[in-house]
Amino acid sequence: MPNITLTECPRYIAPPPTQLDLDFADLVVIDLARANTPEGRAELVPQLRDGFRTHGFVYAINHGYSQAECDRIFDIADVPFTAVPPEEMKIYTASIDKAGYYAGYKPRKYWASKFYPAPPPLLLTRPRQKVDTESGIMDEIEHYGLNRDVTQRPHPQALRPFLPELDAFARHNHFNVLHPILRLIALSLELPEEILVEKHNFDRVGKTAITFLKYYRRTEEEEEKSKNVWMKGHTDIGSVTILWSQPVGGLQILSPDGKWRWVRHIDNALVINTGDMMEFLTGGFYKPTIHRVVQPPSDQRAYDRLGAFYFAMPDDDVRLLPLAHSPVLERVGIERRFSDEDAPLSDVWRRERTISYGRTELKKGTDDNTEEEVIGGIVVKHYN
Repeated sequence: MPNITLTECPRYIAPPPTQLDLDFADLVVIDLARANTPEGRAELVPQLRDGFRTHGFVYAINHGYSQAECDRIFDIADVPFTAVPPEEMKIYTASIDKAGYYAGYKPRKYWASKFYPAPPPLLLTRPRQKVDTESGIMDEIEHYGLNRDVTQRPHPQALRPFLPELDAFARHNHFNVLHPILRLIALSLELPEEILVEKHNFDRVGKTAITFLKYYRRTEEEEEKSKNVWMKGHTDIGSVTILWSQPVGGLQILSPDGKWRWVRHIDNALVINTGDMMEFLTGGFYKPTIHRVVQPPSDQRAYDRLGAFYFAMPDDDVRLLPLAHSPVLERVGIERRFSDEDAPLSDVWRRERTISYGRTELKKGTDDNTEEEVIGGIVVKHYN
């Protein structure tokens, strides 16, 4: 972190990791310190390729922040939820259903899993759907989101002293984590290593964001109704998601054998996965892995769950076309979700997926335990 005078901040004391012997996913560990040289990148490319193609998730270590700097980020991450009065929170609530972007607060009980019937909406003209608060299972997840340009919009008073640190955090994620990962992905496709970096600029118009999430404990009745699922199976909207590992369990990925497996916490590590937009750009070579959040293990159920994320997306004006000139894609073939003429812009896909998530009626899917919606002619699956 750059030399910044630190504002006093209440400490967030992280709960202890679970001691239970859970069925953990065996994820590849990427040493980002090795990404600084051509020789190191050559070693990492097959590791990253196999990790993303097998599980869709990898760990990253030696990313440039110390444990103390990581702890400080979680201190700050808790501020929007513990130091901002409820009335002030309302002022900074995101206009999710209009902007299609989590800028500011997403309140608890915004998403539900059941809705009143509604006619299928048209792309970009979707009416707001009515949440069925009687039969629906409402979420207990609160967000606070900041664009990577943290000065783009105002923030609650309690968070303002930390904006220099959050700016440094955004830049660190973008240049020291995201860009190295994008270079490795490009090299794995035998493409020039800057080709994806050039679609993920820091200073152009885009919606890459820092997002802090707090998952609050549910009542026993809610747990029974939801079958202990706090956020049902889904893929991420963007290209790359960077999660700063924290000890309270709950994240599970759907493994290739069809089993849900837990993601283990590693101190000062990052958990990185790809999303829808990366699938589109790589012609299906890197498919996003279904993941969900469930009730924490039994020895952690007395704790809420705090998360710090960097959700990366291409610049708003990037059309999500496959990188068809990749020698790898020429050999293995491209799996197209749409014709080139119908390829959405990054801005459009992000907006439509965000507006619809947790707010529109889903249809029973073709597979067991799945529900579906259609966005811009593309079938999006949700897993229960």
